[in-house]
Amino acid sequence: MTVYAVSNPATGEFVQDYPTATTAAVEAAVNSTARAYETWRYSAIADRVSLLRRVAELYATRRDALAATITREMGKTLSQARLEVDLVVSIYTYYADNGPKFLQDEVLDVVGGGSAVVRKEGLGPIFGIMPWNYPYYQVARFAAPNLMNGNTILLKHAPQCPESALAIEQIFRDADAPDGAYVNVFATNDQAAQIIADRRVQGVSLTGSERAGAIVAEIAGRNLKKVVLELGGSDAFVVLESADIPHAVEQAVLGRFGNAGQACNAAKRFIVTEGVYDDFLAQFATAVSAIEVGDPRLAETFMGPMSSVGAVDGLAEQVEDAIGKGATVVVGGARLEQPGAWYQPTILTGVTPEMRAYSEELFGPVAVVHRVASDDEAVELANASVYGLGAAIQATDLAAAERMAERLQVGMVTVNAASGTSAELPFGGVKRSGIGRELGKYGMEEFVNTKLLRIAAMTN
Repeated sequence: MTVYAVSNPATGEFVQDYPTATTAAVEAAVNSTARAYETWRYSAIADRVSLLRRVAELYATRRDALAATITREMGKTLSQARLEVDLVVSIYTYYADNGPKFLQDEVLDVVGGGSAVVRKEGLGPIFGIMPWNYPYYQVARFAAPNLMNGNTILLKHAPQCPESALAIEQIFRDADAPDGAYVNVFATNDQAAQIIADRRVQGVSLTGSERAGAIVAEIAGRNLKKVVLELGGSDAFVVLESADIPHAVEQAVLGRFGNAGQACNAAKRFIVTEGVYDDFLAQFATAVSAIEVGDPRLAETFMGPMSSVGAVDGLAEQVEDAIGKGATVVVGGARLEQPGAWYQPTILTGVTPEMRAYSEELFGPVAVVHRVASDDEAVELANASVYGLGAAIQATDLAAAERMAERLQVGMVTVNAASGTSAELPFGGVKRSGIGRELGKYGMEEFVNTKLLRIAAMTN
């Protein structure tokens, strides 16, 4: 059963629950977005730009309150929560600034004479199913380009994020969005399946687990609906012999332990060439040991709790499986014994294929470090995953880094930084990490009707 409720992961205390939508409420939500589309699809581009700018301004104005909400809901540290709101502001601003040019007609050369253009138009209501780990950012990168396209938005947020879900809807209301342009619905999973199948809904975007993505894709496929799926990742962080080790360690800590390791594109598998392995591991262990896990409400806290006790349980089982089969704990390796959802920053070595931690995504503050003998072995190990979201390469030899980047089976490669995100950069992966792209101009191209308008040459 789907339960929308806030339980503070820092304390374990229940805060409040929210009723799931009735059948009538779901029907009203779908109908509202469908009606709004019939007007919004014909709205002036300037009006769409104005809406996105007002939304950005309201996020900026409400930054501290919005940040405090997700700190309470899912444990993100206050400093990182504020940065998330800043990122959201940049996304809405980016599409306000650049959306008009992405929608411009493309003139084609016509062999048979006459003229032709390709015009990009909205499709209709688009259903978004969003996760808890970045409650504002995930919604923004879905909603902003689609509203710019002339689509309308129906949003099912994660059950543990009802307060941020309502805060987002209120921002659109206060920004004077047309009724039905953005609608939040506390739907159950069964109701979500019905929404996907509804003939009025023209597409679905999900960010979540591989399992959830498979279910959504199956339902969408049966109903011939376009999908964008941003799913799991087990991103490789490759340290080559030419790497600046102190810099690589700094980026490794940020890439693995930011947001308590709960990011699809977080660095998860650290693949280190043997010439620098000992140096990297020693410095990495020192840095991770120095992480002070603490109250997420304090501005100076880098790492707080995980999102829920259930998330801690799952991560602990994966680590215990690895330890039981011979993995070495370099740092951490256990829960913090206190109320709430706390786990120690952890480094494991000696992880082998029979261990769950070798092939499964570790969605929490656990780093697995592998030693490899060569760049070729690094590529082989990096690609030996069902996932293909992103990767990071640390090297001062940029030519070697680019050669390796060409061989990695992923959607995104970052050199000399941890994998990250920015409004103008496309985000997405290959293999079991998903389908489609978000952000940048590519985020404008997923849910559009690429319509051809041809005017034939007249002959007498």
